[in-house]
Amino acid sequence: QVQLMESGGGLVQAGESLRLSCAASGSILRVNNMGWYRQAPGKQRELVALITSGDSTNYVDSVKGRFTISRDNAKNTVLLQMNSLKPEDTALYYCNADLIPYGSFRSRDYWGQGTQVTVSS
Repeated sequence: QVQLMESGGGLVQAGESLRLSCAASGSILRVNNMGWYRQAPGKQRELVALITSGDSTNYVDSVKGRFTISRDNAKNTVLLQMNSLKPEDTALYYCNADLIPYGSFRSRDYWGQGTQVTVSS
């Protein structure tokens, strides 16, 4: 059974940094795209950053220059380094992976349980 486990959220002041980590575990044949989404109260879930299996990256405009996504393919892990955090970054952050489990011929999306990031002004 495939699971995504996140860690690294917390409460920080504006201008500080946090690093989120997410590890995919279980019987995995291949991991394609990995990414981070976030959802603030009363708002829709949005894509924050995406990294492909070839290490191409994409960011939402509001975090460009402040957040960096990276991955370790050997460990099926994706990281999100968040610098210069702002109160508007406050949200529940979810890890996402598009992957193929062993025994399957198709990829599907898997989600972590979410980790809270709160930035005080």
